[in-house]
Amino acid sequence: MRLSRLAVLMLGVVGLVAGLPVLHPAPAAAAEVVGIDALSPTRSAVFIASPAMNQVVQVQVLHPSGGGSRPSYYLLDGLDPGVGQSTWTNATDAEPFFLGKNVNVVLPVGGKASYFTDWRRDDPVLGHYKWETFLTQELPPLIDAHFAGNGVNAIGGLSMGGHAAYILAARHPALYTAVAGYSACPDTGLATGAVQFSILTRGGNPDNMWGPGGSPEWAAHDPALMLDRLRGKTLYLSTGTGLPGPHELELKPQLPENIVLGGPIEFAVDTCVIAFERRARAAGVPIRVDYEPVGTHSWSYWNDHLKASWPTVGAAIGA
Repeated sequence: MRLSRLAVLMLGVVGLVAGLPVLHPAPAAAAEVVGIDALSPTRSAVFIASPAMNQVVQVQVLHPSGGGSRPSYYLLDGLDPGVGQSTWTNATDAEPFFLGKNVNVVLPVGGKASYFTDWRRDDPVLGHYKWETFLTQELPPLIDAHFAGNGVNAIGGLSMGGHAAYILAARHPALYTAVAGYSACPDTGLATGAVQFSILTRGGNPDNMWGPGGSPEWAAHDPALMLDRLRGKTLYLSTGTGLPGPHELELKPQLPENIVLGGPIEFAVDTCVIAFERRARAAGVPIRVDYEPVGTHSWSYWNDHLKASWPTVGAAIGA
């Protein structure tokens, strides 16, 4: 089944290259799993034919090896996602960390500069993005059916993915019990310029996402304006200050980038997190924020904060 769906997609690509008419088969009534590759007893690559995305989307799942129902933690990537796998499994030790824990960790693959949302228009560079529909409507029932999910979900992510996690939770409050953002700014109003700039640097047109900045769709994707929808959930944020910390003492190829770019970015995120926490507490919405006195916008710190957040997130979903 998986091969036939992929074959249809490849025929479309070949048709474009050869100048022939491209067939666009009618989408299925619902998303369906068209293949599962067992990468290990506790890690699977799942291939899903998504009508919303109009393509086969890969999602990898870290899961227990045994039976029994369990909750799911949807963990989103950042602005530049991993190729072939989530950067969470490529740049951190998330896989061994979750080994033995009674939870499905759901890792979508792809979504460059997408903010994991439904774009108003297809983008000539970034393509066709309907991530919100995929993540909130198509994917959860398939995860529950194939990986013994019990319907209790949390969602989190780093940077862009953390911002998106708060947006999705605010727009779909019945779906998630807990939300986590690692170096993420959930105040879309404060972050509008940064969001637009980040999409532009990846070749996309931010107006294709929610329209021009300040338009109603931007407000409709602003968790700071939807705090009542987050009330009653377990909320977690973490941030550094941009100052070099212990991980900047490690010799690694990314070190200059982490300091020169990751420092200022984290400083801006820290400012936004402070403002969001104040708004949440003023609205009577409890939130846990881990403020670090140092730390850049980089994977070593997100790895630390994933582990630090787990007692909070895991307890909220009964993992």
